Amino acid sequence: MKKVILLAIAAIFSLTSCSTYNKMVSNEEAVNSAWSNVETQYQRRSDLIPNLVSTVKGYAAHEESTLQAVVEARAAATSVSLSAESLNAETLAQYQKAQSGVTSALGRLIAISENYPDLKANQNFLELQAQLEGTENRITVARKEFNDATQTYNVSVRKFPANLIAKMFGFEQKPYFEADASAAAAPKVEF
Repeated sequence: MKKVILLAIAAIFSLTSCSTYNKMVSNEEAVNSAWSNVETQYQRRSDLIPNLVSTVKGYAAHEESTLQAVVEARAAATSVSLSAESLNAETLAQYQKAQSGVTSALGRLIAISENYPDLKANQNFLELQAQLEGTENRITVARKEFNDATQTYNVSVRKFPANLIAKMFGFEQKPYFEADASAAAAPKVEF
C-alpha cells in the first residue's frame, strides 16, 4: 500500500513538474517573440532613415553635421545586435544606448525642418515623417509587449514551487526594457 501511495505521489509530482516546465518554456518563447517584435520595429526605423536623410539633404545641404550624426547613429544602432538568447541587463543597456542615439539624432533632424518651409511642405518629407512617427509608436507598443511577456515569464520562474523547476532546468529571469536615463529630462525646444 505504501508503494502505491508513493507511486501516486511521484506521478502527481511528475505531471505537475512537466506542466510547470512546459509553462516556463511557453513563457520564455513569448519573451523571445516579443523581443523579435521590438527588433523588427527598430529595423523598420533604421530602414526609413536613409530615405529621410536623403530627402532632407536636398533641402538642407549645409546641415551636413546633423545629417552625418543621423547616419552615424543609425550605423551604431544597427551594429549592436542582440538576440533573445543573449538578453541580459548589460547587453540590453548597450542596445538601448545605441537606439537612444538614433532617437536623439532624429529629433535634431526633424527640428531642422522648421528652418526650411519648402522641406516642411514637401510631400515625401511629410510622408517619411509620418511613417517615422508611426514607427516610434510601434516601437513603444513592442517594448511594452516585451515587458509584459518578460513580467509573465519572470513571475513564472520566481514563484514557489515553480522556482525549483526553474533552477533545475536553468530558467533565469530576463531583464526589462527600461527608459533611458535621459528620458527623465524634458526636451529643450527652441524656436
